[in-house]
Amino acid sequence: MSWLANKLQGLKPSFNFSSIGKVAAVAVFIAAVLLSFLGMYWSSEPDQFDVVATAKEKATERGYLNNSKKLVVGYTTASTLHTIVETLLDKPGGFISNDIMPPGVFMDNMPAWEFGVLVQSRDLARAFRKEFSRSQSQSTEDVNLKIAEPQFNFDNKSWALPSSESEYRRGNKELMEYLDRLAGQTNNKAQFYARADNLSDWLSDVSTRLGSLSQRLSASVIEDKPQLESDENTRYVRTPWSKVDDVFYEARGTSWALIHMLRAVEVDFIFTLQDKNALVSLRQIIRELEATQANVWSPFILNGSGFGVLANHSLVMASYIARANTAIIDLRRLLEQG
Repeated sequence: MSWLANKLQGLKPSFNFSSIGKVAAVAVFIAAVLLSFLGMYWSSEPDQFDVVATAKEKATERGYLNNSKKLVVGYTTASTLHTIVETLLDKPGGFISNDIMPPGVFMDNMPAWEFGVLVQSRDLARAFRKEFSRSQSQSTEDVNLKIAEPQFNFDNKSWALPSSESEYRRGNKELMEYLDRLAGQTNNKAQFYARADNLSDWLSDVSTRLGSLSQRLSASVIEDKPQLESDENTRYVRTPWSKVDDVFYEARGTSWALIHMLRAVEVDFIFTLQDKNALVSLRQIIRELEATQANVWSPFILNGSGFGVLANHSLVMASYIARANTAIIDLRRLLEQG
């Protein structure tokens, strides 16, 4: 028995807890690095696309341009909205705002960008339902647009039962059916009215959105000051430092969407714009918004003071947004009075 006891005492465990800990630490480190690179890839903003070429490509695939190379009025704008939503869902990483798994759950800049694009898509979808597809206030709503518009307004944070993506895809499917009818592929042909008042109403919503964004961007440097009695009806709310980058990327997404929408509007409302001498004004708005899409070389969105040592990216973005908004106000005046 003593011989057996000596043998048992000589046996060593076949595994080493310290070795397992090292392997686990290395595995966690590698996973963190891979997720970081994946997050950076998912954070890349989609490239801009040619609205006319994309619309013609869609029309060709659906068999609309077999005999004619000219798109019907309204097709380019509706196709652009469809492509914007499609890009939102199919870009690298897909729709990230409702992710509950890494790396999406840890990302905030791309979800802010997505929200900016989504808000503009919702506004344009509402304009299609309320104005662009109706001849007057007493006319009937379009059968597809009255379904599509609510779908785009679904909660962007829902990840299941139903997911945001499934609802937005359903809205895009209805929008494509509207495109089919607009091109005259069915007996129940859809309508698009490229009138100055319709365009002005949509631009009013755009102006309101840009005005709010400009204020929130500028509020990154507003200092707390005593409130004067004469200013009791005016409230300046400073953007929290943790939200500065979110507002910045929301503005980037808003501008990205508007660039494409306004380019499409130039195509479909060309005669209206020329008649009102407003074409130059529209192109000026597009140029101001294009400046917001320049590469951001800094790894962080800097929030320096207005005339301090460090840059303030929010103030630069606010400048472009405010200039575009001013041009939109001028454009609306031309559409209403020109």
